[in-house]
Amino acid sequence: MIIELGHFMLVLALALALIQSVVPIWGAQTNDSRLMAIASPIAIMQFLFVGLAFAALTHAYVTSDFSVQNVWENSHSTMPLLYKFTSVWGNHEGSMLLWVFILVIFSALVGAFGLNLPPKLKANTLAVQGWITAAFLLFVLLTSNPFHRIANAPIEGRDLNPILQDIGLAIHPPLLYLGYVGFSIAFSFSIAALLEGRIDAAWARWVRPWVLVAWGLLTLGIAMGSYWAYYELGWGGYWFWDPVENASFMPWLSGTALLHSAIVMEKRGALKVWTILLSILTFSLSLLGTFLVRSGVLTSVHAFATDPSRGVFILILLVAFIGGGLSLFAWRAPMLKQGGVFSPISREGSLVLNNLFLSAATAAVLVGTLYPLALEATTGAKISVGAPFFNATFGPMMVPLLIAVPVGPLLAWKRGDLFAAMQRLFIALGAAIFVTVLCYALINGGSALAPLGIGLAVWVMVGALAEMQLRIGLFKLPLGKSFSRLIGLPRTVFGAALGHFGLGMTLLGLIVASAYQTEDILVMKPGDQTSISGYTFQLDGFREHAEFNYVDLIGSFQVTKDGQQVAELHPAKRVYTSRNMPTTETAIHTIGGVTQLYLSLGDAQENNGIGVRIYYKPWVTFIWLGCVVMFIGGCFSISDRRLRIGAPARKGRAKQAAGTA
Repeated sequence: MIIELGHFMLVLALALALIQSVVPIWGAQTNDSRLMAIASPIAIMQFLFVGLAFAALTHAYVTSDFSVQNVWENSHSTMPLLYKFTSVWGNHEGSMLLWVFILVIFSALVGAFGLNLPPKLKANTLAVQGWITAAFLLFVLLTSNPFHRIANAPIEGRDLNPILQDIGLAIHPPLLYLGYVGFSIAFSFSIAALLEGRIDAAWARWVRPWVLVAWGLLTLGIAMGSYWAYYELGWGGYWFWDPVENASFMPWLSGTALLHSAIVMEKRGALKVWTILLSILTFSLSLLGTFLVRSGVLTSVHAFATDPSRGVFILILLVAFIGGGLSLFAWRAPMLKQGGVFSPISREGSLVLNNLFLSAATAAVLVGTLYPLALEATTGAKISVGAPFFNATFGPMMVPLLIAVPVGPLLAWKRGDLFAAMQRLFIALGAAIFVTVLCYALINGGSALAPLGIGLAVWVMVGALAEMQLRIGLFKLPLGKSFSRLIGLPRTVFGAALGHFGLGMTLLGLIVASAYQTEDILVMKPGDQTSISGYTFQLDGFREHAEFNYVDLIGSFQVTKDGQQVAELHPAKRVYTSRNMPTTETAIHTIGGVTQLYLSLGDAQENNGIGVRIYYKPWVTFIWLGCVVMFIGGCFSISDRRLRIGAPARKGRAKQAAGTA
């Protein structure tokens, strides 16, 4: 009965979404405050209904109700409770229900906390959210119903894909979806502004917190997915330019451009049309990512759907929302009032440069991702576009952008002085040159360009602190005075500095780990030893270990350096008995919080031997720690009082409110 109630809750939510998509926007067109006021309570009710549906499916998984086809296909009674929970979204149907649930959460937040929004803007925004919600609820109910019953309930389930039985699954997809779906708010605000024909700095102030939330969560989601692949797949890689990885990376790049463009619009009233376009494109790329992963056109551990009808349905949604949004933009954008002018050498100019390079990089990733699919669809030929293409196109576009990152915040608005900004970055430039020369002098091997990349990372990291140093007068004022100034800085300044510093950390980790890692792939028997980067690995032997739903073959390795024991590592080959599928359980030892020893087992060989893959990965943790620092920077910016209390009132808004009353 709970399952039927969950299905009924989705039907009720669809009915409310249809009302929300029509009534508030009609009220906005007719200036009927009562119709516009309907949007908020309907959005909150949708959240309750979809939440109850999600809870019903979760209950079916936790209680192992195998009369539900979705539960039978993706769960097992002996699975740990944690994985019964995460199995809810470890499949196509459940993941799409999670997508819709997050969508209505954001809609409800706008309805409940958007108290400072003008009534028309709020009504139009929630109406657009209603369009998106209704479309995806139809998709779930018509093609991806998670509540379908089986007439004769099986005794046992088929188990969850073993690769997905990991704590990473509990974190990665929800974070990724929060980022994907979070950009729907920016899209809805943009469509609402186009419908109203009015966009200004206050609009940018209202939109920016939502963009920050989506961007920060997507950053964490991508980082978690990267680390999950790193330790779970046993290949020692953290980024493969896989189409599914690219599907999440493209909206991150576009969202980063949108975040910076919104700053220009908020501070200077410029780039209005461009900001609207970026809002539409960023959510469009999120929808494209949903299509690539959920339509079945990709073969990946992430791609759950295989039914062509689902792909066609999502393709129709893509055409409707992307085509409709861009068509409305083409019609209404020329009517929007343009912002103020500025010199190319200015903070606005640096942010425009940022946007150009990020947009070009997004286009390069988009072409590399879609070209093989388009070629196969049109000619039947299959090609693979991998790291060489992306390194040759994406990498060179990032270098000038990274060089410009520390300079932009030190330029004045409207008209800046590039020479003066570079003088203020003297310490950062000196540190970058010193580190580059030091790397060339002390490090043998690796790429000849690696020291230059390390110097670039140091330039970004040290340069990120330059604006704060200038604002607090460090080294120029007494230390106590500088500290009091530091406490009084706006949190957006901390946020920007941490965001750029985290970017430098990730860049540093990528370059050092890629250029200076060492690898050894060999067959080892008990008693064998091998050395890599000064560390000696000795295989002592194997043991078997059984749990409820899998069996492990665990290797025991002693790791020593200069005769001193460093660690004892226990990698394993695991076989899940229900599906008879093997997985690799890597063993990782972190040295000094930055460098890792990475060990994984391969297939069994003759004479009691086994394949072994060993990596020494210097500074690899900076890749993910940098993403965490970027997220923390986003949190600082969101917590700024100026964003928490909302935007200043638009001109004439008080008169309009008085007239309505």
